[in-house]
Amino acid sequence: MSMNDKKDPKRQTLEQEIKTTVDEETAGLDPSEAGKIREKVRARVLEEVERERRIRTAKERREEERRRREEKRRERLHEEGETFERFNRNFRFQHIVMFTSVIILIVTGMPIKFPEFVLSRFLVGFWGGIHNSTLVHRIGAVMLIYFMVHHLLYTVFSRRGRRDLVLLIPTPKDARDAVQNVRHFLGKTEEKPRFGRFSYIEKFDYWAVYWGCVIMIGSGLFLWFEGIVLKYFPKYILDVALEMHSDEAMLATMAIVIWHFYNVHFNPDRFPGTLMWWHGRISEHEMKEEHPLEYEEIMAKREKQEGAEGPGR
Repeated sequence: MSMNDKKDPKRQTLEQEIKTTVDEETAGLDPSEAGKIREKVRARVLEEVERERRIRTAKERREEERRRREEKRRERLHEEGETFERFNRNFRFQHIVMFTSVIILIVTGMPIKFPEFVLSRFLVGFWGGIHNSTLVHRIGAVMLIYFMVHHLLYTVFSRRGRRDLVLLIPTPKDARDAVQNVRHFLGKTEEKPRFGRFSYIEKFDYWAVYWGCVIMIGSGLFLWFEGIVLKYFPKYILDVALEMHSDEAMLATMAIVIWHFYNVHFNPDRFPGTLMWWHGRISEHEMKEEHPLEYEEIMAKREKQEGAEGPGR
């Protein structure tokens, strides 16, 4: 028995119990055979006990990690303060439909634009061939068309949709904010621009998607129903539609990967990403940092409402 074993009373007790039990079971056997059996049983039991101990320790370790993560989450929530709903459920649903359709269109459309790439051949093979890949591409197109129709109806008939559309219209302040932001990044001024509900970055995102959808859906429908198009238009119209569709698809992909993903997910303040697209909420800390004018407006309305309700209480 090792020195470590001698120092472990529990292990000593366990081995003694094993020895007593095995001696009782091997009584009457040949001494050499009984010794082999005892050693084998002892090693096996200790191995099982050690395995159970490791499992228990790993479980305790996982529970401790879970507890620490929960504490950090509570501390972060305490630091970030109150949360505000930035996007309602309807808008979040639209966004999920849109980015799902765009991902489908990218992974099925880019292999057609770059057929010689190894990744393109893999993606076409993943769908089971070019016929299936084209079918999936059209399913993504239908989803994108649905998104546009849904969004237009939401914008026209929803109060929040109409309000957001007005706030998304570019103004001279956006140009001033862009200049100030560049000066801030260059260290020319310490003061960052103060944004309302939508910054110039978000407005650019929105109208780029809007214009891109118009181009992609319009040119895509021409290519989808080329037989009908050729009855009323010359062949070069289809050639123009193909170039528009292909080039706008490349531009949209680059804009999403470089512009949108950085501002929303890869920005050091947000990395490794944000789940706002899922829960639609923004913390008080983020609101003060990114949309201070909107935060001040919300607080002013709240104080006004509380003041109006005060005398009646």
